This record gives sequence, structure tokens and C-alpha cells, in this order.
Amino acid sequence: MRSQILIHPEELTKAWIDRMADAGISALGIHPWGGKHAVKSIESMLESLKTPEYRALLDCAAERGLEIEYEIHAAGYLLPRDLFETHPEFFRVNADGERSADWNFCVTNPEAMDYVAKRAADLALALYRSGNRFYFWMDDGKSVHCHCPNCRDLSPSDQQLLVLNAMLTEIKKHIPDAKMAYLAYFDSLALPEKIEAHPDIFLEYAPMEKYVANSEDAAERIAREQAMIAPLMERFGKEDAKVLEYWYDNSLFSKWKKPPQEFHLDEAGMRKDIEQYKALGFRDVATFGCFLGPDYDELYPPVDVTPLADALK
Repeated sequence: MRSQILIHPEELTKAWIDRMADAGISALGIHPWGGKHAVKSIESMLESLKTPEYRALLDCAAERGLEIEYEIHAAGYLLPRDLFETHPEFFRVNADGERSADWNFCVTNPEAMDYVAKRAADLALALYRSGNRFYFWMDDGKSVHCHCPNCRDLSPSDQQLLVLNAMLTEIKKHIPDAKMAYLAYFDSLALPEKIEAHPDIFLEYAPMEKYVANSEDAAERIAREQAMIAPLMERFGKEDAKVLEYWYDNSLFSKWKKPPQEFHLDEAGMRKDIEQYKALGFRDVATFGCFLGPDYDELYPPVDVTPLADALK
């Protein structure tokens, strides 16, 4: 099985590259911060990608056999919030019926979608040493889709898919073999009902509910998350289907606050999950590995990633 670890851009070091390559990990994922930090983190990453020093690190990773991918909550970057002053119609209508530049955008506004698609193509071309699979996600939140009259009948899943289709079509003008991930996560776990996927859109299943659900309906939400795997794979196909897990995600376990907490892998839980994913037909498995960079290594022993590679053999 293909294995991958996603880290924040500033956490990439020669030591991390060697750690992954020596363990037999297949791919390196560069993952800018999500949430309110997303745009600044993307912009900082893009500046780093222009420098010889950072490119040398990525060259080293490629030379050591690691595939390189970028997985990004990109909506706020693709449609900058400062456009709200001149083009409020580009942005979503929230549940209260108000235009807002807080999250995502209006996916049925043709000009907004054209702007997003062209900027997505520019972003794809700027990702140094990237493969042909792109992960440009919507904003990281729940119930942050558009409720305008034209969008309100489209589910969050349909709204995401509409954006993915537009981005991929534009990217393919420059990168003909490009593919794009549909992120099944929180609101987009439900199957799209009204929008058909471009043939080169593949499933990326990210089961975060099992780590963060803590409300009265937590058990129900987690069960629904599990139950959606098979329907999602049937809809999008198994060929490129990918799991994005959180086994090594020390940002989650540190509650997204620095300094990082000492990390302890639940190896038994990880192996149980992997056996389930194998049985379901997944052959591409990734995990976040954020908050395990140089600042972590200054406080604690380096984290061993060989259990992940061994479990995927």
C-alpha cells in the first residue's frame, strides 16, 4: 500500500525526509495550516517554494524516492477575502441570509467560479515537484457553504464537487493528466446528489469525527462516518481512493496549540484501522504528521514512523 505523511511546510527538514525515506514511506505531503491561518500559511509556503533552499529540500525528498503532494484548504486563497468590498456577490450567503466573506464563496456565481478556477491553475503550476494529483479543499469548517437562492438547493457535497469540476477543467489546460481529490469530511461525507463528478476526480476519505465528535450524537456521527465509506467508494471508484487519517497528527493531539505535546502513537488502533481499509479496497493511505517538526525534536525524542510503513506492507 502507498503510505504518506502530511506535515506543515515549515516543518520540512532533511531529518524528516531521511526519517520517512529510511522507514519506507512512499510520499511526502505538504499541508499548510487550515482554519483562520490558511491563507497566510499558503502564501508563506509559496514564498518558500521560490527559494533555492526549500527547493533543495524537495529535490532531496524526490531523490530519496518520496513522491511529493500538496494538500491545502485553499478556498480563502483562491478567492481572496478583500474582494468582498468590490464583489460581495462572489461570496456566500450564510444561514442568516447575509453575504459574508468569512468562509468559502458562492459556487453558482459564474465570475467567482471563473476567478477561482484560473487561480487554482496558477496554484497548481506553482507547486514545486508536485505530482499530477491535486488537493485543493474548501474551507475547514462545518455548515460554511452558500445559502443564496441559486446555491441553497445544493448540498455542501454538491457545492464542493461543482468547484472541483471547475478547477480541474482549468488545471487540465496546463496539466492534461491532472486529477483532483474530493474530500469526504464532515459536511461533505454525504453523497453528492445533483452534480456529477469529472472522471478524474477521486475520493479522499478523512474520518475526523471519530477523533473530535463529543456531542450527545457523537456515536451516531461516528457510525455515519464509517457507514459512508462503501457508498463513497462506489460513487467515486476504488482505483485512486485514498484514506487521510490522523494517527500521527500531533497538532490534533496538542489541540492545535504550541508548544507541542509529547506524542504517543496508538499503534494497535492504527493497525486495526489499516486492516479495515485494506479489506475495503483502499491502497493509498496517508496520515497527518503535523507538530512533529524541529520544535518537537527540541523537546522530545524524534517520533518513529516505521510502524506506519510496516503496517502497510
